[in-house]
Amino acid sequence: MYERGLEALQRHDYQGAVKLLESVLRLYPEEKELHERVRLYLNVCKRQGTPHEAAPQTADERLYASTLAINGGKYDEAILHLRLVRDEDPDNDHALYMLAVAHAQRGEHAEAIAHLERAIALNPENRGLARHDSDLEPLRGDEAFRTALGTTPSPRLDRRRSLRTRSAR
Repeated sequence: MYERGLEALQRHDYQGAVKLLESVLRLYPEEKELHERVRLYLNVCKRQGTPHEAAPQTADERLYASTLAINGGKYDEAILHLRLVRDEDPDNDHALYMLAVAHAQRGEHAEAIAHLERAIALNPENRGLARHDSDLEPLRGDEAFRTALGTTPSPRLDRRRSLRTRSAR
């Protein structure tokens, strides 16, 4: 059974090899030395039998992978994918916007704002997205963020004066 399990392993029939090798463990409990080798080969079978995720190859695949990474809180992974997209296409405003989100979530305000400013310069619609994007919440208190969005807060005192001036007329 052990030899048939190894033959199955060599044929890349990992499921068949696992069944045969596990039966060796069950049927021959007293063969301790053999069990060590069987466990070694079982680990090989399980590792080889597990499907590996293919690395994203295109810009669209990388953008999708980075979206999944951001949604899963894996910002380092997202940034790796997004940098590749940016390097291939420096004017990809979507990748730049997502880089801003990932850096904002990591608390890296300067990097986030730099990417956001570039994304807005390439596509002004990103300004509207950024105004309501909860993923950019960590940046809301930053003056550079407000400047990038064109939303500098006006002091309340000035508003009151202008209201009084209007009502007095």
